[in-house]
Amino acid sequence: MSQQSPDRSTASPPARPDASMSLLNNVMDHSLDDGYAEASARRKADGSAGLPRTLKSKLGLAAGLVVAALVVTLGAAEARISAPVLAKEREELIDRIDAETQAADTLESDVDELRSDVSERQRKALEKHGGDQGELVALLAGATPVEGPGVKLVVDDAKSTDQGGGGPRESTGFADTGRVRDRDMQRVVNGLWESGAEAIAINGQRLTALSAIRAAGDAILVDNRPLVPPYTVLAVGDGKKLATAFQDSADGLYLQALKESFDIRTSISDQSKVRLPAAPSLIVRTAEPKAAGSGAADTGKGTS
Repeated sequence: MSQQSPDRSTASPPARPDASMSLLNNVMDHSLDDGYAEASARRKADGSAGLPRTLKSKLGLAAGLVVAALVVTLGAAEARISAPVLAKEREELIDRIDAETQAADTLESDVDELRSDVSERQRKALEKHGGDQGELVALLAGATPVEGPGVKLVVDDAKSTDQGGGGPRESTGFADTGRVRDRDMQRVVNGLWESGAEAIAINGQRLTALSAIRAAGDAILVDNRPLVPPYTVLAVGDGKKLATAFQDSADGLYLQALKESFDIRTSISDQSKVRLPAAPSLIVRTAEPKAAGSGAADTGKGTS
């Protein structure tokens, strides 16, 4: 017959709340390693702890403190002495920069005035020596502003310029075929001229018979002036006829193909009135008759 275990008269003591954190308790109770504690106790017993007690050691420590204080004092004094000199040099440099900037602004203003004067003289010369067709000559040369009916053609890059694909657009070294190129604008302008435009401007830049549309990196230059998209082309002429003739031309179909193949954004609309400024600079050239008896090597170029 099995016997029941007798009941314990006393209960076991409750567990400590931090019993599961014995490692942390040990670290906190013994923050200093026992070896370090014994070494510190021996040094205190030998009298070697703390500051040096011999006179020689005390004098050395005092000398070191004096040298450190002297170095700090000399550094502060030198900084105080050199500060006004540096401030004066800085002010002189600022004054020189301001003076050179003002001189450059004055020269730039003089250049602009001279350029405007030359352009005005050139326009007057075209109007004076053009004979009965003086106004027409000035108009075709871009010497005067022009206003009248016409068309507005806007050409812009694709929203995502990395369209991929192949063809001639990718053979030029550009990775993004959705970007408008200089040759695209050349074809647009030539198509408008061919369709009957009397005057053309791109982003406010008037085109003449000697204007050049080139590329510099990703930028399009018109007469060496950079343009940014969207490219707004204004052309003076019979609005509806000009728009229809351009859209049916080879250059208009080329622009439509760019829109369909590479998502280049274009829009054209006839306008009741557009205003084009005069060309900012003109190049006037005159031709001279070839001298009698000149050899074949003589090019007979005109003078500017």
